Amino acid sequence: MTATNSDIEKAAGVLRAGGLVVFPTETVYGLGANAEDRAAVSRIFEVKGRPPSHPLIVHIAGVEHLGDWVENVPATARLLAEHFWPGPLTLVLRRGRRVPFEATGGLETVAVRVPDHPLALALLATFGGGVTAPSANRFGSVSPTTADHVRAELGDAVDFVLDGSPCQVGVESTIVDVTSDVPAVLRPGGVTREDLEAVLGYPLEVPSASRVRVPGQHPSHYAPRARVVLVDPEQVIAEAELARERGHRVGVFLPPPFADAPVKAHAVVAVPRSMAAYARGLYGFLRELDQRGCDLIIASLPPEEGLGLAIANRLRRAAGPRPSASNIPAPRP
Repeated sequence: MTATNSDIEKAAGVLRAGGLVVFPTETVYGLGANAEDRAAVSRIFEVKGRPPSHPLIVHIAGVEHLGDWVENVPATARLLAEHFWPGPLTLVLRRGRRVPFEATGGLETVAVRVPDHPLALALLATFGGGVTAPSANRFGSVSPTTADHVRAELGDAVDFVLDGSPCQVGVESTIVDVTSDVPAVLRPGGVTREDLEAVLGYPLEVPSASRVRVPGQHPSHYAPRARVVLVDPEQVIAEAELARERGHRVGVFLPPPFADAPVKAHAVVAVPRSMAAYARGLYGFLRELDQRGCDLIIASLPPEEGLGLAIANRLRRAAGPRPSASNIPAPRP
């Protein structure tokens, strides 16, 4: 059920009272709190089980409000904001005085963006301030792209859920550090590196390690309950069938070149050829294989260009090291 104007008014009231509101964005659903309310911001970390050193993103209603939340706005930041906002781009800048350290993980930098979703923008306008919001899920698990995902995972731990349509981008925003003269992509996401480079007029680095802490950098992140193992596309079917022989309930992300190939597995997801469709469906696919009882998911990385770069980043994090990890673990008892 899509939220109404009265729902938006109620959600804004919950934020003013120090509560937590789940709201849709074009990327994923966010778990929001008044960005200036230290106690409310701290509650986000408690509900998610998120380490307090992991900074949050401050969502604002428009580019005209950027200067209210940061120390200064360099020309590069202004250019990117005016070109890509509202949209799935987050800018890292020097923290303004309105932003508490609880929201920045103790850092002197703050991540800011303007979401491109009518309900999110209406909520921000009605509330009249900034809203800190990570993804509305337990820390490290698969991000939610529908309100039902949030309800299933967080339940009564939040005060209000603004129910909107499924998220249209499906992976989190691109995070760009613009605190220095040379910007860098700290997390690939819904705005592609190629689009950023076209606006800036020069190539951007995507460093494997960031000098600035930002969301989504934990080695194991965006992870389903099932173990994710990444192999070359040509090896997906053979690895899946080998794992099945070893007793696993195997889920398979079948790459487009092998979409019609038979595979013996517990569950199969045919990966879309369109990277936009793949990004939009990625987290739903991971949740589906969990719901179908898979304990192992065999997947491969897409070409790392366009949205493929963000998808590959999420799959690597989903396959990141967990306690007692091995390449293909023993089946669950």
